[in-house]
Amino acid sequence: MASGSGTNFEAIAQAIADHQLHATIQVVIYNNPDAKVAARAERWGVPAVLLNHQNFASREDLDDAIVKTLQQHGVEWAIMAGWMRIVTSVLIDAFPDRVINIHPSLLPSFKGAHAVEQTLKAGVKIAGCTVHLVRLEVDSGPILMQAAVPVLPNDTVETLQARIQVQEHQIFPQAIAIAAQR
Repeated sequence: MASGSGTNFEAIAQAIADHQLHATIQVVIYNNPDAKVAARAERWGVPAVLLNHQNFASREDLDDAIVKTLQQHGVEWAIMAGWMRIVTSVLIDAFPDRVINIHPSLLPSFKGAHAVEQTLKAGVKIAGCTVHLVRLEVDSGPILMQAAVPVLPNDTVETLQARIQVQEHQIFPQAIAIAAQR
């Protein structure tokens, strides 16, 4: 599941191609019609399904459509790779302890949207990313893996985000493997 450029999707697909992650990507669901992840999915030969969140009356209705799409494609794990929507119990209950998210902070610090901006405003010296199991409370599930990234004196949101993203691409496939072995 992705909302944007799809770089985490591509990192996971590459890890599978490199035999570093033993998995198959059955489908990519995206909610933003302009998301570049759809083109990346096409290049990798993975079906992509647009479920535009604006076309649903509620979060639960969107999650119901997501669950049905995942089930139609025989998905065992729901991987939120840059999914910028809060999910509900409809999705979480359909895949208990099998919904994974990546977040651009060292949780439990800087939950929710704009985590990198929050990190810089707080003046911390270490940032990072976290892969975790999804729970109803945003960015609160059990942590699978984290990576630290130093905050440099001249960092901007863009420069820090870029360095965090390098680490996301490294740990996300590893964390998926760890979760699957549990």
